[in-house]
Amino acid sequence: MRVLSVVGARPNFMKVAPIIKAFRAYGSAFEQILVHTGQHYDEQLSASFFRDLDLREPDVNLNVGSGSQAEQTAGVLLGFEPVCKNFEPDLVIVVGDVNSTLACALTAKKLGIKVAHVEAGLRSGDMRMPEEINRRCTDTISDYLFTTDRMADGNLASEGIPASKVHFVGNVMIDTLLTFREQADRLRYFDKLGLTPGNYATLTLHRPSNVDDLSTLGRILRTLKCISGSMPIVFPAHPRTRAKIHEFGLGGAFDGRQFRMIDPLGYLEFLSLNASAKAVFTDSGGLQEETTILGVPCITLRENTERPITVLDGTNQLVGTDPNAIFAAYNKVQSQAADAPPAPEKWDGQAADRIAAQFAEGLPLQQLMRAAS
Repeated sequence: MRVLSVVGARPNFMKVAPIIKAFRAYGSAFEQILVHTGQHYDEQLSASFFRDLDLREPDVNLNVGSGSQAEQTAGVLLGFEPVCKNFEPDLVIVVGDVNSTLACALTAKKLGIKVAHVEAGLRSGDMRMPEEINRRCTDTISDYLFTTDRMADGNLASEGIPASKVHFVGNVMIDTLLTFREQADRLRYFDKLGLTPGNYATLTLHRPSNVDDLSTLGRILRTLKCISGSMPIVFPAHPRTRAKIHEFGLGGAFDGRQFRMIDPLGYLEFLSLNASAKAVFTDSGGLQEETTILGVPCITLRENTERPITVLDGTNQLVGTDPNAIFAAYNKVQSQAADAPPAPEKWDGQAADRIAAQFAEGLPLQQLMRAAS
């Protein structure tokens, strides 16, 4: 069975790495092809992740790069079609909710190729988010929908997706976190920044609703600047976010000591930093999940989330961008001892194995025996 997996943006690497490893366990039963769309083109956002996660170099890199929503999606559509025609895969696996996810799913489906969507069924209910549109459209056309939690199953059922297409497998991002947790801990990256474990916070910002509006971005940075007076905050800035900060003239919020903006970090460095933080401020979906397993309080600077399980069963507080709400969440973190809640169901490091097993079940026993030998 020829399986083509797609990566495009930073979170995709952590999701695809365990899937490729799981299929590899079946030997020659699966022929694997890896395509990088190049949606993230910065060295720290792309190439370093191949090294950190022990991913082999991609078979194809489309080098799409940045652009508007339409430009980026169209670029992937145009680039991915000849790849599918050349390799003729039996299955295309897409993960997450970025533009590459939708574009590659749509291309494959129009060519009659089966599509599997990993992280299906997540919903924020906010159609202003490009990611929400990508999620809903991808789920509608996919043949296999692999979900991270029971809420996602319920979302798909309410949208009329046949239950036969839906498979609750757990969270592949947590597979990666559990695989590399000890290695990341040994890095002690906080030492390199002169920080004390449990006495600093980290920050990520990248969503257009937060970084493309001067008023919103300025309000967030001013609030966190105040908080940094009592606890250092480290901000590994996405290149696009850094450009917006400079465009808006907001660079003065950072003092290089208590409130620091630094270059993007590789996966292991950032995991090391977050694992020992007192709190994480973010608008990232993936970090809401990772902090749930790390037991680190997460303060999400959004009005909604497609990962409500991290609020119900995790460490996540959903606060938006109102300064009073951010301060209240921070004060709550300061007054409570960090305590990791029980992991959500099937967030156990075996999600990718369950995905691979789903397809191995359809292969002739003789072929699996040959592959194992």
